[in-house]
Amino acid sequence: MADRPELVDSHCHLDFPDFNGELPEILVRARAAGVTRMVTICTRLRNEPTVRAIAEAHDGVFFAAGTHPMSAAEEPLVTVDQLVALAQHPKFVGFGETGLDYHYTAETAAIQQASLRIHINAAQELQLPLIIHARAADDDVARILTEGMKIRPYPCVMHCFSSGPALAQAALEMGFYLSMSGIPTFPKSGALRDIFASAPLNRILVETDSPYLAPVPHRGKRNEPAYTAFTARTGAQIYGITEAEFAAATSANFDRLFTKATAA
Repeated sequence: MADRPELVDSHCHLDFPDFNGELPEILVRARAAGVTRMVTICTRLRNEPTVRAIAEAHDGVFFAAGTHPMSAAEEPLVTVDQLVALAQHPKFVGFGETGLDYHYTAETAAIQQASLRIHINAAQELQLPLIIHARAADDDVARILTEGMKIRPYPCVMHCFSSGPALAQAALEMGFYLSMSGIPTFPKSGALRDIFASAPLNRILVETDSPYLAPVPHRGKRNEPAYTAFTARTGAQIYGITEAEFAAATSANFDRLFTKATAA
């Protein structure tokens, strides 16, 4: 709507079964809430055609693709050439989500790391942003991302950032972005809010990670792109600015990072 600041949901999963049969209504509610653009993320490359079709069918919807770290041991190891080929689509805007997750899948750390390095190589080759999932693996994530940057710089966003201050600082020093999900809206997330408050506003994105992690006041329910507005409200409070200013800043950051979405 014209009276709402325009927001970008930089990370959602519109192909997930939680949205089956409701996608048109989901997108209408998103736009009514001021969410005019969104990036839907493919987490298993076998599902890339479905995710791509969603982006093709809807204005303002872009897509990224990669192998989620928790699925790395269950999927064929992707190649750089495969990722580069997928990236030729005009609405393909980033690689991932990739990364490391040792919370549930620590036993697959080696294959996760191999997969992450392949995604880094693709980001280096095309200079499209890497989308990083990090959980219970801060040290290894920082080490591998830093090793890659020393070989050849690449753009990157730490999706749904909820790690510690050391990884935040390492990411920011490499010029990366931190993406704010619904978690900072939770009452007990004061330490995470402090991490965001100490980060430059020009390195912040906002996302839902829907259908997961719905922000307050919808915590515990299915998340959807429209709820980006609630996270943005908390973001504005963290930075002591208006919601319109926060929306404008994070949208500009998105444009700077996701250059293909800006050009489309």
